[in-house]
Amino acid sequence: MARLVMVIDTRKCVGCMDCVVACKTENNVPEGFNRDWITTEVLGKSPNLQMEIRSERCNHCDNPPCVYCCPTGASHIHDYGGVILVEHELCIGCKACLASCPYDARFIHPDGYADKCTFCIHRVEKGMNPACVDVCPTHCMYFGDIDDPESRVSKLISTRKYHTNIPEAGTKPQIYYLT
Repeated sequence: MARLVMVIDTRKCVGCMDCVVACKTENNVPEGFNRDWITTEVLGKSPNLQMEIRSERCNHCDNPPCVYCCPTGASHIHDYGGVILVEHELCIGCKACLASCPYDARFIHPDGYADKCTFCIHRVEKGMNPACVDVCPTHCMYFGDIDDPESRVSKLISTRKYHTNIPEAGTKPQIYYLT
């Protein structure tokens, strides 16, 4: 079975926000909300400082607290690729998943359900990339099956230094940032 992940090269990301706009357009995300966003972080000590620019979103964790705390089963692990999704019709908007997510990747949609990145599963199941990956002008975003040793994401992770966000949370995030 495939395990879908995203790999983002922080050396190429310029923070242009094309990924954010593509997501909002592709997924009809309401005004005032975002499923992805840009973060900048200054790393190191003076005079050896570096700025890392990251496109962030739901980490589609292998150990997803949002799924485990959901009282209705609305938050679930999708059969294809281990992607974390929310069944809108089952969500009661209790916000337990928002409280459990260490990445602040969810919000309550104006229609009353928890919303977040889906890795554009509607596109992926048709053999396409998530919209954010396809529009990136610097080609810093990669998407694929990390369990396939021949996939681009697998090769990048095996040959480059990388980190994940908040690994100490124990959620096993599936967004990898190349450094």
